[in-house]
Amino acid sequence: HSRRRRDEGAREVPHRRLARVNTAVTERARLLGLATDLILREGVIDMSLSAIARGIGSNNRMVLYYFGSKQGLLDEAAQAAFERFPRLRDMFARLAGDGSIEQRLLAVWEDLSAPENHPFLRLFFQQFGTAMRDRDGWDAFTDRIAHEWIDATAEVLRRDGFGADDARVAATQLVGLWRGLQFLTLTGVDPDELRAANRATVHALLTRR
Repeated sequence: HSRRRRDEGAREVPHRRLARVNTAVTERARLLGLATDLILREGVIDMSLSAIARGIGSNNRMVLYYFGSKQGLLDEAAQAAFERFPRLRDMFARLAGDGSIEQRLLAVWEDLSAPENHPFLRLFFQQFGTAMRDRDGWDAFTDRIAHEWIDATAEVLRRDGFGADDARVAATQLVGLWRGLQFLTLTGVDPDELRAANRATVHALLTRR
């Protein structure tokens, strides 16, 4: 009997371990959701680890346990925030879709500049400013913004007839333009002026293809 109980107990251990893992995953997701709410509401400028922990009803030790660092949590929360804005989230899927390349490139700016996306744009520029000031711990963020959009745009241009090198150059120009126009749209520049600037650049790039 005692041996049977030991065998049964041994079989239960993996189940208990799995339950603990599932609980940890659920708690991590819960904290991430709360952190995402927090940064969309209050931003990330000068947000300390203690302030984050208080804001999500946790403590420094648990935040570090689940996310490794303050920067890791803020970056992951910002990525989760991005997913809450469908026009941003699906923008490059639409760029890679059907229709003329000119219309698809023009549509990128319409997606980026949509008023419902302004909360995320403000968060993005706050995060960028913080990363440029502090640098340590922000490598994943800076690497992502340096390459992700350019890579996606270049691949679309290459499929639409650009040579590999020309696609890369044109994508860099476009993403640089879009980043700058995002900044201007938050300052209140006339949307029609920004739309015209995007249209002129897209037209010029496609004309010299």
